[in-house]
Amino acid sequence: MTDDVRGDMTMSEYEFPHSRLRRRIEDPNRTPLVLIACGSFSPLTFLHLRMFEMAADYARFNTEFEVVGAYLSCVGDAYKKTGLVKAEHRINMCSLAVAQSSWIAVDPWEALHSEYLETAKVLDHFDHEINGVLDGVATPVGRKKCHIALLAGADLIQTMSTPGVWAPKDIDYILKTYGAFIVERSGTDIDEALSALQEWKEKIWVIQQLVQNDISSTKIRLFRRRDMSIRYLVPEPVVDYIEDHNLYDEDGVASTSSDGKGKERNKPGESKGVASASASAAGSSANAE
Repeated sequence: MTDDVRGDMTMSEYEFPHSRLRRRIEDPNRTPLVLIACGSFSPLTFLHLRMFEMAADYARFNTEFEVVGAYLSCVGDAYKKTGLVKAEHRINMCSLAVAQSSWIAVDPWEALHSEYLETAKVLDHFDHEINGVLDGVATPVGRKKCHIALLAGADLIQTMSTPGVWAPKDIDYILKTYGAFIVERSGTDIDEALSALQEWKEKIWVIQQLVQNDISSTKIRLFRRRDMSIRYLVPEPVVDYIEDHNLYDEDGVASTSSDGKGKERNKPGESKGVASASASAAGSSANAE
């Protein structure tokens, strides 16, 4: 069974995707954990995907949790953030990025809403679908509710500790009810960010990046505007999708050959500083003559 997740689907077509959600754990002493990453994902990068893997390792070695699933939840178009392409594209890109994953899925529910949804409501949605409708997961001693937790970068926690950005009641509800797995990000002082959130420190799990990675969606968009390569910064199918739909190309520069004369272009996302195959062939022919 596979989930039907498409960027052009409507709310009337929506069904909660759960084919990648593991429905049983064998150790009754562990608590099943589902990680939820909410964000723009405009576009999704390798760091977004690595966050899930880092969190799963952290949970395995440092907690009593056992990861049974994970979801990407794109914000809707009503968010109106700079650089935000249509939800349809972001859902499609996320789906392409996790196509080969056995446990990370995309839930389009948040993005399908015409109005902006607070993170607390999105986490409630997952709790309802997984623990209410699906009744958690099976264990050798009976069914067990899953712990739903927010997965985010340290920059999000920094915004939580900044006065006026989040409603205090939302911070209290999210951290008290669900908690958060936070991945350190370069340029963010995690200790300073956590200093204002000490009340909920037992529900905040901080994950160190053992291999530093500071890829960001903002940098990907900047590279696109400057007509620079984004290859090996985002998953290959996402590179192809961005090129095919001319996304983040705000100056109107299409992905064509550098001379603009219709020669065969390089592979999607490759640097335009590399001669195209057709140009190389033409050069070889001229040299032969």
